[in-house]
Amino acid sequence: MNNTATRLITLIFLLQNQPNQKASDLANKLGVSLRTVHRYFEMLDEMGIPIYAERGPYGGFSLVRGYKMPPLVFNLEEAVAIVLGTGVVKELWGELYREAAQGALAKLENLLPDEQRREVAWARQSLVTTGMNRADIETQTPKLEKLRRAIRERRSVSMNYQSNQLPHPTQRGLDPYALVHRWGWWYVIGFCHVRNEVRTFRVDRISEVTLLDTAFTQSPAFNLQSYLKDELETQTQIVARLRFDSAFANLVAGNHSYWQSVETKPDGSVEVTFPSPTLEWAASTTLAYGPAVEVLSPPELRRMVAEWIKVAAEKYQQEEGTSVKRKSRQRD
Repeated sequence: MNNTATRLITLIFLLQNQPNQKASDLANKLGVSLRTVHRYFEMLDEMGIPIYAERGPYGGFSLVRGYKMPPLVFNLEEAVAIVLGTGVVKELWGELYREAAQGALAKLENLLPDEQRREVAWARQSLVTTGMNRADIETQTPKLEKLRRAIRERRSVSMNYQSNQLPHPTQRGLDPYALVHRWGWWYVIGFCHVRNEVRTFRVDRISEVTLLDTAFTQSPAFNLQSYLKDELETQTQIVARLRFDSAFANLVAGNHSYWQSVETKPDGSVEVTFPSPTLEWAASTTLAYGPAVEVLSPPELRRMVAEWIKVAAEKYQQEEGTSVKRKSRQRD
């Protein structure tokens, strides 16, 4: 829905909820000029939505008495968008919102006109979102439920957390601010009592969550969108440079959005760069392409990949040697 359409609907609801509003007040609420508000009045009149004005100190603009906004005013694309949204909710949240999403969808389908209902049925069969969670969502549901409740009720939690930088889980106190899904993982963001700062924790690495009776007050200075943006910008990243042999250049094209830069060389080979939070992550990504790729930089990544290949090759050579000896004994 474009901005004009959104504001027209908002204007109708404003007048429906509170009659006799000044045009200047409506302009401030909508974030437009006084002239634009009067133009909106003309557009609504052309659409058959009755608006009238009363003069005097207590007067203003109102909907004609008894007029109510129809309960559902969707075009085909809007109806499909709502259906696709319920599908994403079920996929991301699992049991936590599955029943609610199904209930909302059932109500929608019962109230929609036949044409929109047919479009919705087509969308459910043809436009599907799946595989968004990289960890088993069902095993995370109890933890997500407790964290969701803690965020809603502003209650602290105690949790056992396994960091990828420590060998053993640690006990953490946390004031949870938000649950965030990105890169296929669920994260909880909040004030960590151990670090005395806002931190991010991956939910699948939490082995146990206890909801405490201790209430907390979230800092008014905290802004989730700003925090997420700053976290990405300040996160330590390794920029890996790889070379794909010309015979495997098609692999680059198949994952073009993954690379930070792509450069085709005169011999047909392709050099790419991509950011990675750790050397291990970069090495795993590199090895996924097998002999098709070579690490150009950084040197420590090149050494790590070479070492991993060496260790893996030794394991397979040991298995091959054992197999040869076994066959030799069988022949004897």
